[in-house]
Amino acid sequence: MSPASTGASTAVGADASVPASDSRVSPGGPGYRRMSLALFLAGVATFALLYSTQALLPLISGEFAVAAGDASWTVAAATGGLALFVLPMSALSERFGRRTVMTASLGVAVTLGLLTPFAPSLGALVALRALQGAALAGLPASATAYLAEEVSPRALVTAIGLFVAGNSVGGMSGRVITGWVAQEWGWRVAVGVIGVIAVACAVAFRLLLPAPKHFTAGSLRPRVLARTVRDHLSNPLLCRLYAIGALFMTVFGGVYTVIGYRLTEAPFSLPQGIIGSIFLVYLVGTVSASAAGRLVGRLGRRGALYAGGATTAAGLLLSLAGSLPVVLLGLVLITAGFFAGHAVASSAVSKTAAHGRAQASALYQSAYYIGSSAGSTLGAVAFHTSGWGGTVGVGLLAVLGVVTITVFGTRAARVRRRPAAAV
Repeated sequence: MSPASTGASTAVGADASVPASDSRVSPGGPGYRRMSLALFLAGVATFALLYSTQALLPLISGEFAVAAGDASWTVAAATGGLALFVLPMSALSERFGRRTVMTASLGVAVTLGLLTPFAPSLGALVALRALQGAALAGLPASATAYLAEEVSPRALVTAIGLFVAGNSVGGMSGRVITGWVAQEWGWRVAVGVIGVIAVACAVAFRLLLPAPKHFTAGSLRPRVLARTVRDHLSNPLLCRLYAIGALFMTVFGGVYTVIGYRLTEAPFSLPQGIIGSIFLVYLVGTVSASAAGRLVGRLGRRGALYAGGATTAAGLLLSLAGSLPVVLLGLVLITAGFFAGHAVASSAVSKTAAHGRAQASALYQSAYYIGSSAGSTLGAVAFHTSGWGGTVGVGLLAVLGVVTITVFGTRAARVRRRPAAAV
C-alpha cells in the first residue's frame, strides 16, 4: 500500500539517490534553530491559551458563585475540545500541510483568546473555552508529524522534547502571569493579557517556521482516514503509548487544577499572585522534557517510563505534607516525572508509526487530552469530597496504570524476544 493511499506523507524535494534521513535537518544544521524556536513558541502559545483559566479557578468560582467542580469545566472544556478535534485536524494537515493547519489553528485560537475575557456567564466562558480547545487541536499532532518528517531520526526525541519544553514554558508563564495580573485587576484582564502574548507568539511562529521539504499531500477520503486509524489502533505498542500518555496527563491535570484551591485554604492561605508563582516549577518540566532523549539513551524507553512514573508518585506523596516547602518539592517531582514521561511516549509514537504519522500523533494527543479533562474533573470532584488526599489518590491510581502497562509491555517484549520494539 502506497503512502499516499493511506494518507501518509513521504519524503520529497531530495535527490532520489540520497536517503531521506540524510536530507533532514539535525542539530547544528541549517534551519534547525529557526524550526526549533518556531515550534517552541507554538508550544508556548498553545499551553498558555489552553490552561489560561487554571490558576484562576478560585476567582472564577467566586465571581460566578460555583464550586470547584463547576469552575474546572473552563479547563476540561478546552482540553476536551482539543481531544475531540485533534484527529479531524490531523487529517486536514495531511491534505493541506502541517504549517498551513498550524498557522490557521493558532490564528483562530488567539482570536477566541481575545474574546474570552468578555464572557458574560460561566456557560458562555465554558463554550468559548471549548471552541478554543477545538481550534488548538491543529497544533499538537501536526507539530510532531512535521518534526518526524523534517528532522533526522537520531534527533527526533530531542526536537520533540524542545516542543514539549515550549508547552511547559507556556503553561508556566501563563499561570504565573495570570496569577499576578488577576491579583491586581481580576481574572478577566489576566486572560486578556495571555491572549495578547499568544498573538505575538503566533506571529513569530509563522515568520520563523521553515517551509516543509518532506511532505506529500494525502487524501481526505473518510475511508482512507478510517483505515489509517484502524491500523494504528490495532498496533499494541501504539495503544500502550496512548494509554500511558492519558494516564500521565490525568495526574498532571488533576494536580494543577486543584492546587490553587488547596493553597488558598489553611494552613497556607496564599494570595493569588503567590499561587500563580507556584507554577514556576514548570521550569523543571522544561529541563526534564529537553533531557528525555538522554534519559532514553541511558535507561531505554521502558526504563525512562519507569523513572517518570516513580518520580511522579514520589511527588504526589510529598504533596500530602502540611509544609509549603515540602509541597513545592512534591510539585517539582510531579512536574519532572510528567514531562519526561510525556516526551518519551510522544516521541515513541512518531517513531513507531510507519505511515499516517499525523493520525498516529493525533490519536496520542486525543488520549492525552482526554486524560487532562478526566484529571481536571476527577481531581476537582475528589478534592470536593475528600480533600487533597482524594486528588492524590486519583493521581496514584493513574501512575499505577502507567507502571502496569509498561510491565505488560516488558513481558510481551520478552515473549517475542524483541525488547527494542516494545514500551
